[in-house]
Amino acid sequence: MATLWVGSRKGLFRYDDGPNGWQVAGPPAFLAAPVSMLLDDPRDGALYVALAHGHFGCKLHRSDDRGATWVELPAPAFPRSDAPDAPALELIWELAPGGPDQPGVLWLGTIPGGLFRSDDRGQTWRLNAALWNDPSRPHWFGGGYDHPGIHSILVDPRDSAHVTLGISTAGVWTTRDGGASWRQIGQGMRADYMPPERSAEPVVQDVHRLVQSPSNPDRLWCQHHCSIFVSDDGGESFREGRGMQPTAFGFAVAAHPEDPDRAWFVPGVKDECRVPKDGRLVVSTSGDGGRSFQTLSEGLPQDPAWDLIYRHCLAVDATGDRLAMGSTTGNLWVSGDGGDNWRLLSGNLPPVAVLAFAP
Repeated sequence: MATLWVGSRKGLFRYDDGPNGWQVAGPPAFLAAPVSMLLDDPRDGALYVALAHGHFGCKLHRSDDRGATWVELPAPAFPRSDAPDAPALELIWELAPGGPDQPGVLWLGTIPGGLFRSDDRGQTWRLNAALWNDPSRPHWFGGGYDHPGIHSILVDPRDSAHVTLGISTAGVWTTRDGGASWRQIGQGMRADYMPPERSAEPVVQDVHRLVQSPSNPDRLWCQHHCSIFVSDDGGESFREGRGMQPTAFGFAVAAHPEDPDRAWFVPGVKDECRVPKDGRLVVSTSGDGGRSFQTLSEGLPQDPAWDLIYRHCLAVDATGDRLAMGSTTGNLWVSGDGGDNWRLLSGNLPPVAVLAFAP
């Protein structure tokens, strides 16, 4: 039986795919609380949920019994300061498990651009000072938010000390020593919103989402503000995709678990619009490493649709056949054949912020 977790503006929903197809499993957890991120840890089955309570701040919870009960964990915090511009936690935007040889290790990305690590399953957190104090930080800026944010954390399955980040807006960063030092990578991207003489600078690249191929960790897929980019060398350099349909803009990307040449995207009209092109919601996919793209629309609304799919709202399971997609208008679709055909699972959810299949 497959399980799909749906984090929304009004709580966490669970769907199970059983003999009678997909069914919602019980009432939502954290009803009325905005879920900003979730993690179903494949190492020990723990489930983590981050909440964005607004006036009451960010909260973090863990369940060790698949959501039956929850314990609240301390939220990460920036060092105390009396400075008027002192950083404060605005959003937990990413949660990622450490490597299989690192039980208890978690990585967490925030707005404003902080990277935190826990070695005890979220009981304590420490800010990664090396990245926070990097001399390039004054050049980081927000991409849709007032402050920059870390939304993509990739831990190399071959080497747990090798971690790669996608930051909006500060480009792609990597460490080979578990975060003791960091290096800017990501040559080959372009930022059309910058003056021409600065458009190729790695630090100004608005990486909307960065994912890693599980079967070939050197293959990275990037949905950028300006295009889709593909890396064959672990993010050191990127090449631009070809024939993207119907646009090159979007937020979400999911990589096939076994085929490094296959990935899915959700295109849209960029900048002030941020809606499907011509009111037709489609999924774009490449099966040849980004050298060509095909459009998938069977079962998706076409006349018209105004759904926006956020960064963490397109998910693929371990088989590569099941996909799920949730939108800002509370629609949830599933596919059982790699995206060739889609079915509306729910049209009445709160706005969806994050999806994840159980490992």
